[in-house]
Amino acid sequence: MNMSMENTSFSNDTGMNGTIPNPFVQPAWQIALWAVAYSIIVIVSVVGNIIVMWIILAHKRMRTVTNYFLVNLAFAEASMSAFNTVVNFTYAIHNHWYYGLIYCKFHNFFPISAVFSSIYSMTAIALDRYMAIIHPLKPRLSATATKIVICVIWGFAFSLAFPLGYYATVEPFHDRDVCYLEWPGYELNRKYEKMYQVSVFGLIYFLPLLVIGCAYTFIGMTLWASEIPGDSSDRYHEQVVAKRKVVKMMIVVVCTFAICWLPYHIYFLLQIFLPDKNQKFYQQLYLAIMWLAMSSTMYNPIIYCCLNDRFRIGFKHVFRWCPFIRAGEDLKELDMMRMRMPSQSRRMDQENSRIRGLVRSDALNEAREEAQ
Repeated sequence: MNMSMENTSFSNDTGMNGTIPNPFVQPAWQIALWAVAYSIIVIVSVVGNIIVMWIILAHKRMRTVTNYFLVNLAFAEASMSAFNTVVNFTYAIHNHWYYGLIYCKFHNFFPISAVFSSIYSMTAIALDRYMAIIHPLKPRLSATATKIVICVIWGFAFSLAFPLGYYATVEPFHDRDVCYLEWPGYELNRKYEKMYQVSVFGLIYFLPLLVIGCAYTFIGMTLWASEIPGDSSDRYHEQVVAKRKVVKMMIVVVCTFAICWLPYHIYFLLQIFLPDKNQKFYQQLYLAIMWLAMSSTMYNPIIYCCLNDRFRIGFKHVFRWCPFIRAGEDLKELDMMRMRMPSQSRRMDQENSRIRGLVRSDALNEAREEAQ
């Protein structure tokens, strides 16, 4: 998952003498339009995801398993947007690297780590929702276990991204410097690069989305296509409605991620297996595809605000200085969010723990009676 225009198409031409016109030069108006488009991503993503992290971490009632993973997701997206979007844009404009070898390595290493962390945070949320809804009597992840899972996700992310940082290098190319990946085995028809790119596509796109899709399919069948007999109380229906809202929100988040990143993966796989030298055309296509992929980092805060009442209250509180935002009536709810009160899911976990205890007690009594 190389973030540069020339990815590994940089070849032995570095030894050529003379100056060749840079094929990536664009008119000023195009650069200005792309600059505005990429600036919107950075501003919305960084500000929005920081607010999401504040809403969850500063309010005790928001510190649930799902929301801890949302914090990790927000951190990964804000970091990628802040550290890579602008740099990638300036490099793609005319393919001249200004930032040195160290940042070249970081620029190739960190995005794939952040994307891996993002998609597997979504996967962890899907599996947690699956266990809570399909197997409600089984124990849920604790806060400590959730933090350990997040650390494991980042560990695997860094391991997967290590080759990109290791093989990234900067070389002079005519009158400019380029940041590219110097893969081994170039003489073997780019064998190792192809293996790596296909593996990345499978590990950070196809496989997690397959798992998420299966999990939410079973969840949807349980929440929408069937009813649990014997419980028609108001409390039960409130819990079902609350679960449906969370699942709907996460499905929108996952679908947004899938739509934004699919063209990116297709583009780079085609560049590796069907290379094309028409760089001027592909520069504009690359900028558009990269904008779409990077824009995935700014949509989630908007989705949370639109589909979740508590996130909406938090955003309204932050932007209460805007003349068209009325947050006065939500201050009481915001104060309640700061207090440690058992949520519906927590109450259900407590009730399920009580039921598990009763089931184990009954089973033990039956075993004793049989033994007698």
